[in-house]
Amino acid sequence: MSSMLEKRYKAMNVSERYWWKVVALCFVGWILMYADRTILNPVMGKIAEQFNLSNTQLGALNSVFFLTYAIMQIPFGIAGDIIGRRIVITLGFILFGVGTFLSGIASGIGILMIYRAITGIGEGAYYGPQYALSGEAIPAKSLTLGTAIINSGMAFGTSGGYLLSSYLVLEKGNHWSLPFFIMSVPTIIIGIMFMFLKERVIKPEDADKKKEEVNKEETVKAKKSGLSVFKNKNLLCAFLLLFCSIYANFVILTWLPKFLQAERGFEGTSVGFIASLVPWASVPGALIISRLSDKLKKTKLFVFSLVPLALISTFGMAFVTDRGLLIFMLILYGLTGKLALDPILVAYVTKNSPKEALGTALSAYNFIGMSAAITAPIVTGWIADKFGSMQAGFYLAAVLLLVGMFIFSAASESGSQESVKA
Repeated sequence: MSSMLEKRYKAMNVSERYWWKVVALCFVGWILMYADRTILNPVMGKIAEQFNLSNTQLGALNSVFFLTYAIMQIPFGIAGDIIGRRIVITLGFILFGVGTFLSGIASGIGILMIYRAITGIGEGAYYGPQYALSGEAIPAKSLTLGTAIINSGMAFGTSGGYLLSSYLVLEKGNHWSLPFFIMSVPTIIIGIMFMFLKERVIKPEDADKKKEEVNKEETVKAKKSGLSVFKNKNLLCAFLLLFCSIYANFVILTWLPKFLQAERGFEGTSVGFIASLVPWASVPGALIISRLSDKLKKTKLFVFSLVPLALISTFGMAFVTDRGLLIFMLILYGLTGKLALDPILVAYVTKNSPKEALGTALSAYNFIGMSAAITAPIVTGWIADKFGSMQAGFYLAAVLLLVGMFIFSAASESGSQESVKA
């Protein structure tokens, strides 16, 4: 095993420029991923007018995207291990770009949902293969920094999508399809660029003969430990808190631009600018909170500090009418919401998971997060149709954050792996 690791690190001893190229390309990949998701949101009102849609149907456009995105992550992750990560990412991005372009020429809600589902399938090829690719390329001493830079592309993409769509459509009066056509071009180009990376994959023949025996033993242990993930009280509490956090985040991500237009009177580029306050604040918020968490190592302290503030800000977004207070609430959520809480929960899940079942635990963590992303858009749309306002959807998100916090109070601070009774 030791010789395999030596060969791996020797193989990874490439120039500094190489791993920075990987980081830069993956960073841009996340920008495009999140920009594609958010160019839809400021123009949902325009799409509703053209196709005569209810808020529930608008929410379903986002939900069907996240459904296919979540379903395809595991198959694409397996495919990346077999045929190569860069190949899977390239094929996924080309499909993602094509789906984005086709979304702009959709002639009805049914075909638009199909095109958004295709886009979700394409984007599903990115998450697992990308982190595997970057994890192999970035030196261990720079892994945290490199990953943080890559992740920050999500915030830049969210803001960029809001601003592009609101400027071109709400400010300049172009058809809502234009941002989709524009986004499709760099998406396909970046996908092709991934093919030119030098992928570093460990071949079976590079490993020691003993590795096979070790892997067999670890596989047996993993099977035994996999079920323990779902009997671990600490992990279950973290998973449920994550669901509540992601639910609130995707209520805001999906519906905030339309809420600002329909119920707070914002117009034009100001819609994208105000909505962008959340991702802009989230970058320094996540970096500062993560740094403090690494030093103090007090998960509950941060959960019981961040979640109440995220709850207040989520409630406040819908409740306050003063624009100054609304801006404050958006910045407060950016500093204390999902992106600030995520690294803390990931570290907690890692600490509380059996080593042999860490992959299972993190896969469960990601799946539960995606299930909230699927649920939040359509439920909030239905609530808006039912009550005639999107406010109730934001209030529900705030209540769920409160529920998640109370659930997490049953977890222990230590890394002990307590089990719940079957």
